Amino acid sequence: MKKLELDIVALSHSVTQSHNYAVVLGEVNGSRRLPIVIGGFEAQAIAVAMEQMAPNRPLTHDLFKNTLEIFSVDLKEVVINNLLDGVFYAKLVCSKEGEEYEIDSRTSDAIAMAVRFDCPIYTFDFIMEAAGVELEESAKGDEPILKKKSTAVKKGQYGQMSASALKKLLKDVIAEEDYEKAAKIRDELNKRGKN
Repeated sequence: MKKLELDIVALSHSVTQSHNYAVVLGEVNGSRRLPIVIGGFEAQAIAVAMEQMAPNRPLTHDLFKNTLEIFSVDLKEVVINNLLDGVFYAKLVCSKEGEEYEIDSRTSDAIAMAVRFDCPIYTFDFIMEAAGVELEESAKGDEPILKKKSTAVKKGQYGQMSASALKKLLKDVIAEEDYEKAAKIRDELNKRGKN
């Protein structure tokens, strides 16, 4: 499988999950973006490295980097290699004395290490197809906008759908980050719960 190189495009609060953050990775030679929800500590670890801040004492990722360097292990690349049930999987590809090793990692930790080692981050097309969003130029040619996959439901049809269908649709639109539609579905579910 061909690997796609990614860059960190943004790090922000997650709209879908309170107390969490989202790191947005973008295709180096493409227009797709891959948003990944991460925890607050992981977001801090990535931000500290991106901003080249020097904490008084080493953070966990700094400690791991220092340990790898002392033992002459080089982090060559990070690969986000799978997506199962909405969970991203990653691995650190390291080398020592010509031998290559792969270390299983949480994706957020792998990204924090990639920033510290200034190494590339890769993923595969099937992951971008499943979880990526398309970036395209706006009609006026101004700043780019994100084009999300369509979960089209005509206005007023929520009342005709079953509760289980609404719950499934809610998961889909949240995954697509269509929060306006998610709010309408949630309101319909809440209305039914009160009757």
